[in-house]
Amino acid sequence: MARESDEPAESNALGTDLEPCSTDPTTGYLRDGCCHHLESDRGRHEVCAVMTEAFLQFSKAQGNDLITPRPQLDFPGLDPGDRWCLCLGRWVEAVEEGVAPPVVLEATNEAVLEEVPFSTLVAHEYDGDADVAVG
Repeated sequence: MARESDEPAESNALGTDLEPCSTDPTTGYLRDGCCHHLESDRGRHEVCAVMTEAFLQFSKAQGNDLITPRPQLDFPGLDPGDRWCLCLGRWVEAVEEGVAPPVVLEATNEAVLEEVPFSTLVAHEYDGDADVAVG
């Protein structure tokens, strides 16, 4: 989705310009790679997270199977290591259950700070560790 030149740039959790979360697979409510804050997105797909096996299994057990591809919905299915714009509520549930996937602060929308303390995001910050399968 092209941004109008007079529209302000969205910010990330660090207060700088929001960076893309993933284009492979392409994520975001708008499927443009970014975790936008949009009034039309009731699920608030604003947390850019790096998938872990533990989180994917947790989400599936909660009734949101992010593993199985659904071509009819243009959903490729996710693997550990994939970046995805998660629903804020599901990520908070995962924090409470001890299975929250790490977040990419540069690509996580600042709007999540309305619900989640910055310190919680930092405690779950993705550090570039390639071994997210165990997590």
